[in-house]
Amino acid sequence: MAGFLSLAFMVLIIIGMPIGFVLAVTGFLGMLKMHSPIVLQLIPQRYFAGVDMFTLMAMPFFILAGEIMNKTGITHRLVKFSNVLVGHLQGGLAHANIVASIFFAGITGAAVSDTAAIGSMLIPAMVEEGYDKDFSAAITAASSIIGPTIPPSNIMVIYGAFMQVSIAGLFMTGLVPGLLLGLALMFMTARIARKRGYPVGEERATLKEMFIGFKDAIVALLMPIIILGGILSGIFTPTEAAAVAVAYAMFLGFFVYRNLKLSDLVPLFLKMARTTGIVFLVISAASILGWVLAIEQIPEKVATLMLSISSNKYIIMLLILGLLLIVGMFMDIAAALIILGPILHPLAVSLGYHPLHFGIIMVLALNIALMTPPVGACLFVACGISKLTLEQISKEIWPFILVEIAVLFLITFVPAIPMFLPRILGLAH
Repeated sequence: MAGFLSLAFMVLIIIGMPIGFVLAVTGFLGMLKMHSPIVLQLIPQRYFAGVDMFTLMAMPFFILAGEIMNKTGITHRLVKFSNVLVGHLQGGLAHANIVASIFFAGITGAAVSDTAAIGSMLIPAMVEEGYDKDFSAAITAASSIIGPTIPPSNIMVIYGAFMQVSIAGLFMTGLVPGLLLGLALMFMTARIARKRGYPVGEERATLKEMFIGFKDAIVALLMPIIILGGILSGIFTPTEAAAVAVAYAMFLGFFVYRNLKLSDLVPLFLKMARTTGIVFLVISAASILGWVLAIEQIPEKVATLMLSISSNKYIIMLLILGLLLIVGMFMDIAAALIILGPILHPLAVSLGYHPLHFGIIMVLALNIALMTPPVGACLFVACGISKLTLEQISKEIWPFILVEIAVLFLITFVPAIPMFLPRILGLAH
């Protein structure tokens, strides 16, 4: 059955069928091969069951909060504050791009939104200051994956819902790795900037300029504090926190900045509905295939196969990382998470990995795939903004991919790094 499903999946991908339909059709073919007499009853049941989880309601709320914050001009304030902090360095705008992604991560939790919002502002500005256009687009795409790593994160909500892992714990597990990603990207950016002679920013900002920049950005920076503070203190659940984020974003737009109108809400709601609908379609379709995999005991067979290769947990984890990075290059991140999670999660736990630890490993590995060709979503957004081809950006992005993979290996084999905060806060035992 595993071979049949793999063949069907690859054929459907090759002929260009959308991933949501690929997953559903592959699951349907698997049910037919099982000669299940109730196949037509099971498909709609599994399709609905895939998204019948209250926790998943957090996702559209976080998406909407991010869209409202974009509309109110928060991106501009965060970029300005980032430039005040690091603009004096050589390659200052590139560094500001990375720092802005770190700040923006606490608002949207989505890499594609980060690429679109920050890229549309900074890519033209970087080119105007003398940076190569392909480098400008590459650093924007590379830094955008910090978004789904630092909380709140839509992909962590999906993982936590399906794997029955604490979402608050996952949020805390991703904070340090997300900051490490930013530092690694800044290190690589500094090397490239020196080598190519990219412009040095203005003089270091004074304390007064830093205070003004901070004052302009403070209301945006409060959002992740409100979300995480509320969750960790037990005031509200992750789903309720997402709703609070929307209320806070609306409060800023209507009463603080006063640049959000009631007429703006309809397009924002429609955009949120389209984005959520696409993801939920993939989740539902993956549930059909996931049921077939579970009935056929594919996870157990894969675990047995990997354990037959080696009993060394580090060797097996290297195989898992390789699988995630390769699969993520060709498959939608939500689909990969839902299909591979039930297979790899039990295997990792059996090897002694904490569920939260493996959660951030899987999330980060698949996030890296968002910036790898041939189907990296962030690359395509950067291409659209910069008017460059995928090949042009791909040549520039490889150094950043390598340093992010290095961070992935570091958090995989040094568990104290990602697990530090969850253990201090009592979210991991």
